[in-house]
Amino acid sequence: MVKIERSYPAPPSLAAEEERGGANYRGKDVIRQLVSDFHGKCYLCEIDKLQSVQVEHLRPHHDKSDRARLLDWDNLFLCCGHCNSVKNQACYETDVVDCCRTDPEQILEQQLDKSGHVCVQPRIDTPEAIVTARLLTECFERRNTGIREIECQTRVDELKAELAVLYKQLGQLRRGTMPEKERALRTLRGLLNREHRFAGFLRTYVRSRLEDYPELEPLVSL
Repeated sequence: MVKIERSYPAPPSLAAEEERGGANYRGKDVIRQLVSDFHGKCYLCEIDKLQSVQVEHLRPHHDKSDRARLLDWDNLFLCCGHCNSVKNQACYETDVVDCCRTDPEQILEQQLDKSGHVCVQPRIDTPEAIVTARLLTECFERRNTGIREIECQTRVDELKAELAVLYKQLGQLRRGTMPEKERALRTLRGLLNREHRFAGFLRTYVRSRLEDYPELEPLVSL
């Protein structure tokens, strides 16, 4: 999870729905604006090229009974079907961080541990950090059904692939020839951009190793 800059004004279809008493928060303009703002990524797991695009309410609208939340542009997030399903638990109705208002990297350590499992830890002792860390870990590790097991493993495998690219480029930056170092730095600028898939994990990895790569500090600063 990374900081997202939400664009304004809100998509016009939301105001139109409110005026006519409708409940459609998935208008074409809403989807287009969310995909643009969230760089085509699920705001939770950060997988891109979503096969199942969903509009997720950060705070639940309780089966459309809470209209203030239902059509509130600030409450709509781009999500994949898998993560939306994982988040649909009572324990996540409150306290999940709004990544459009708070930088998640300020409160979370997003890592893949040595055993190959995702482990997101809170950096500060607040309900927001603790609950969000638990939710993000579950998005990669909640394997209580066969479908979720496949969905989780797919995300872990793709995260591993991105980290492998990162490791290779860091090696080139450290030990390559000058042209190789320059190419690696250009690639790393892309990998560490918040728009890149799994950027929260890639940026955490580099930030924890800035003693070895001080030249990358401007790319991962909070």
